[in-house]
Parts: sequence; C-alpha cells; structure tokens
Amino acid sequence: MTDLIRNPVFVLVRPQMGENIGAAARAMLNFSLTSLRLVDPRDGWPNPKAVAMASGAAAQVLDHAGVFPETARAVEDCDFVFATTARGRELTKPIYTPEAAMAEAHARIRAGQRVAVLFGPERTGLENDDIARANAIITVPVNREFFSLNLAQAVLLTAYEFSRGVHGAPAVDPGLAGADVASAIEVEKLGDHYEEKLDAAGFFFPEDKAPSMKRNLRNMWSRFGLTRADVQTLHGMLRQITRRRD
Repeated sequence: MTDLIRNPVFVLVRPQMGENIGAAARAMLNFSLTSLRLVDPRDGWPNPKAVAMASGAAAQVLDHAGVFPETARAVEDCDFVFATTARGRELTKPIYTPEAAMAEAHARIRAGQRVAVLFGPERTGLENDDIARANAIITVPVNREFFSLNLAQAVLLTAYEFSRGVHGAPAVDPGLAGADVASAIEVEKLGDHYEEKLDAAGFFFPEDKAPSMKRNLRNMWSRFGLTRADVQTLHGMLRQITRRRD
C-alpha cells in the first residue's frame, strides 16, 4: 500500500509564495505526511525559496511533490476530496470541522480510498470552480471577524487532526513526563505505613469513627495517581517526622 493510500494528499492550489509552500511542507512532515501536490504555482517550480523554507528534512516532501496545471487534473485519481474554505457555502456540500473531516478521511482510507484536501492560494482562497470539484468542505471554527488562516497554518491544523487519528495520543498523559506510576502494592504499603504511624499518634479518634477515617485515607492515596517517586518521598517524609518526634 503506497503513501498516497495510507495518508491524505494535500493539494496546494495556485500557491503564490515559495516560502509558504516550504512552510506547508514542514507542517506536513511534522505529522509524517509526505503526499504533496501543487496546482499552477505562481512562481513556477522548482522554487529555491520553498526549499530554503522547508529546512532540511522537509525538502523530501518538495522533492516528490506532483505539479499539475489545474485542480481537476490534481485530484482526478482521488475518491474523496475536501476543500478547505471559509467561503463557498452557496455550493451545497457537507461542511466538516477539521477534526470531523480527518476522522472521515481515516474511515475512507481504511476502506482503500484515496483522499485529498485542497488548500487555496494565500490572498483569495479557493475559487468556486475549485470547490465544485470537492465532495465536502472543511471550515475551521475561528473568529468570524478575523477568519483568515495563512496557508501553513491551515495545513498544520489539518495535518495535526489527521495525526491524532494515527497515533491516538491521549488528551492527558498521566505519565507525568515519563515518571513510573506506582503499583497498587506500593500504594497499599504506603497506606499501611501512614495508618500505623497515625494510629500510634492517636489520629484515629474517636474510636467509632476510626474505620471510616482509615477508609477515607486509603481512598485518598488511590485517588492521587502517585508515581513511585511520590511514594518514596512520602515514606521518607513520614520517617523523618516520626524520627524527630521520637
């Protein structure tokens, strides 16, 4: 299965500045996307300013970019095409957020389809003739008073949403910068240590409330999501406190 099938094809329609093409290539490679096509780039192709902006590794995206004279030719082998635009709503098409669009892209790619995403020129965006060749529209829910995204921003946002579906990164990483999470037995022994010392200090009073107090303490330890380093620190703190008291 080729990269064109595994990943969406990003199509820059009539891009104007080589620097923006290079920046778009960098944004794509940030998220492991390499299938780039250009439609009638204003300053011709290849473009040394694009290569300079691509900064090293991302130049490989430019090296393999396809160049086409018109939008229809650039997407003629694609099964489903998205057009990124804040306009064109007079054309009757489904309108997706980037997140929903890339979820749809994943589903279609898994089914063996080739998916493309069109991005318009910097100053004007996609024309209706371009949008007419798309199956659906992607619109970013941005400030209605200032809705223009530059080309690289639009590419980066779309590539990021596609990447989320590939890597399945959690919204919150409980690993705390790679620290090992404490095991259940480590948390249990920490609870035993504190219960023993607190009991000796007369903390669990009155006696009839001691069971619920101990249960609440155990629940607190399990709720904290402690790391092994946390457990060691808490043991050490308690030892030092009780040693000085004794």
